[in-house]
Amino acid sequence: MARTPVLYLSHGAPPLADDARWTRQLAGWSADLPKPQAILVVSAHWEEAPLTLGATETVPLVYDFWGFPDRFYQVKYAAPGAPELAAKVRKLLHSTTPVHDAPDRGLDHGAYVPLVEMYPDADIPVLQVSMPSLDPQALFDLGRKLAPLRDEGVLIIGSGFFTHNLSAMRETDGTDGTPPQWSTEFDHWGDEVIQHGDFDALLDFQHKAPAAAVAHPRIEHFAPLFVTLGASETTGRTVIDGFWHGLAKRSLEFS
Repeated sequence: MARTPVLYLSHGAPPLADDARWTRQLAGWSADLPKPQAILVVSAHWEEAPLTLGATETVPLVYDFWGFPDRFYQVKYAAPGAPELAAKVRKLLHSTTPVHDAPDRGLDHGAYVPLVEMYPDADIPVLQVSMPSLDPQALFDLGRKLAPLRDEGVLIIGSGFFTHNLSAMRETDGTDGTPPQWSTEFDHWGDEVIQHGDFDALLDFQHKAPAAAVAHPRIEHFAPLFVTLGASETTGRTVIDGFWHGLAKRSLEFS
């Protein structure tokens, strides 16, 4: 079995699913990938320590957002649970990392919003795991420990947003308005260091990247990238770029 790639997705708020170009890009991306045996998702929207495994059977989604039209709360994604994958994660981590279970915790929008577009048949088992820390090195090390899953057909996805400052979205006029300078500078820097495989700079992005404190006032949407980097340890290629309400939606694939 060929080793699966590792992805970092900028998943956006639920209304990004109304962007026909973005949904086409996601569908085209998944069509170019080997169909995974299972999917493991680390989302910006679940921080819990110790590391916690979500439901291993199909349970309701987590609509972890407020103030949107009712139709966004009607989305369904009844992917099969992944108990076998959960057992493999426990085995990989048992000697170094405590693992807890949250059997009622369904997929949050960082997981299901992109998966609805990429794998709309919902026929692939999906397991979501929490981020036990926002420490970049700890998340990178977690990705390294999970990397063997790639040899078993598991698609590892880190889901966040490449720049994420919701309070600054008002600087942009609409979804396609000119993005603010801080967002373009951070996005360009991130693209460059990823292409060059400069993981040290990425792990220390809060000190090395331009406008880091503005691009990520809190780092939970950049943090899933570190799991992706640890699971790949290779340079990545951009599959989706551009901006949405001024936020960089760069999404990457690592072979």
